[in-house]
Amino acid sequence: MPNNMLDGAQVIVDYLIRQKVPYAFGLCGHGNIQFIDALFERQSDIKTISTHHESVCGFMADVYYRVSGQPVATFTSCGPGSVNLPISLATAYLDAVPFLAVTGNVPTSQFGRGAFQELHRHHQADFPSSVRTLCKRVYQPTRGEQVPMMVRQAWKTMVTGRPGPVVLDVPYDVFEEAAAEETPRPEEWSANISSRCGADPDGVVKAVDMLLAAERPVILVGQGLKYSQATGELKALAEKLQIPVAHSMCGIGGIDTTHPLSLGLVSRAGALQANSATRQADVLLALGVSFDDRTSSSWIQGYSFTIPPTKLIHVDIDPEEIGRNYPVALGLMADVRTFLRQLLAEIDRRKALDDKAAARRKWLAQIDGWRKEWDAYIAPGFKDDSTPIHPQRAAFEIDKALPEDAIMVSDIGVHHNWLLQYCKPKRPDSQVGCMGFGAMGFGVAGVLGAKFAAPDRPCVSVSGDGAFFMHANVLGTAVEYNLPVVWVVWNNYAYGSIRGLQRGYLGGRELATDFKNPHTGQPYNPDFAAMARAAGVEGVSVERPGDLNDALKMAIAANKPFLIDANIGGDLNPGGAGVWELPGTGISKPVIGGRFVP
Repeated sequence: MPNNMLDGAQVIVDYLIRQKVPYAFGLCGHGNIQFIDALFERQSDIKTISTHHESVCGFMADVYYRVSGQPVATFTSCGPGSVNLPISLATAYLDAVPFLAVTGNVPTSQFGRGAFQELHRHHQADFPSSVRTLCKRVYQPTRGEQVPMMVRQAWKTMVTGRPGPVVLDVPYDVFEEAAAEETPRPEEWSANISSRCGADPDGVVKAVDMLLAAERPVILVGQGLKYSQATGELKALAEKLQIPVAHSMCGIGGIDTTHPLSLGLVSRAGALQANSATRQADVLLALGVSFDDRTSSSWIQGYSFTIPPTKLIHVDIDPEEIGRNYPVALGLMADVRTFLRQLLAEIDRRKALDDKAAARRKWLAQIDGWRKEWDAYIAPGFKDDSTPIHPQRAAFEIDKALPEDAIMVSDIGVHHNWLLQYCKPKRPDSQVGCMGFGAMGFGVAGVLGAKFAAPDRPCVSVSGDGAFFMHANVLGTAVEYNLPVVWVVWNNYAYGSIRGLQRGYLGGRELATDFKNPHTGQPYNPDFAAMARAAGVEGVSVERPGDLNDALKMAIAANKPFLIDANIGGDLNPGGAGVWELPGTGISKPVIGGRFVP
């Protein structure tokens, strides 16, 4: 290779540096050692973080973006190395999170020969086929000269429109081949592309007309609002027109949950005031919301929504989301922040706005009645002193112990339903969770990415015992990189959410969900605190609610890797004002309120 030429690996690494990528998270293998060598050359410009499982590096990249807004890269080897990554690719894809996955493959000279770790039975070097449904696109250069074009195209695809992960699958020899004298310049190819499209101006006028004419308007926010960084504009709109704001599971933190206009969570386990308001609204403004089955009470009318007769204004950057699950009175493809700025500008041109806001008093008073009813219903759980710890009390104590600037990364499991309902984040990144693909391990591993993104903020993972046991290798990574993260293991000795379904839908018949000692029949789990200590992480076990609060404060103050094994009751699932259906098995019942029939 001529001295003035960069090889494929060097081009990729240099391009990442030009895009201001601070970290590459990954795991070594024979298929990517040349790429790792290129990272070695540029250690002062981009830091390489080695994990102990490929899905972990993907979850780290995912949460890094959710906290910082900066996409990063992952690196994995051919064969099983990269096939371990798709679970985190799918998680990011369904939640619209971008990261660049650089995957190694066998040399092009060995394509189709069944080389070690080649997927070749249907097509040579066929790893791309295994991930096409799990990312926005796969690029596979087969010559060095293709790398510059494909790396810049991959980045553009990743960050424009609805964001999402992209795979750059590189054969080993292409990492080594001469690729270019100079890396593409992002400022010429992607840095100046804006996806903050505005809505149709006539649609903006119509939206304002509908909101001003409404007697019972509600705003519903999803993760699109948070990714668009539109929380300030949302607050301004809500206060200007005195419209209450509900959030989906993905939209939590889109408005300070202690704000007087905040309704809380809409879902099958949603708060009474939230579900009642959204199902009785005459106009619903949905901002970056996908209307999944949990948010929408399995799309059964009258529990989360009643669309129609509720008139839906649906705004989203992705037109496929508009009209997917509900008919729209007005659908607008737009970036949420741009749309809200258009909306506020149009409202400022209108007159008699004070009269319109005053007309909301009757509606807000009705909502306040539902809020008081809900608060009275849930009040006992906050004072329950039982052992194992009552899950509502556990969520309350965790929330109370967290500083305002803390980042809590929730895993998937029954615990995340309790956290969503009973924690009160004030910031859009205070509580992070994955809601689309719902992969266990997201929070266990993702908290490492959060800490890299926000080294000066406390970062706490709350995960179920099942998820933590799957990904306990993170303990080693935290020690190796001196990451002062805290894991709270919500230990209920079961795959609790699924056991709850067995009990609720299958007449109590349980199988493959409990963890038990085969000799005594008693609940069994490893001693997670001892496991942590064996890895060099401080570990404590707690049995009582007050001890959980104290332990979490102590763990954060210790400023070192820390694990809290919390014995939390597993016999309760959070109830709410909505329902959920497993078709053919049954429909759950709301624990408060009933079905609204207009």
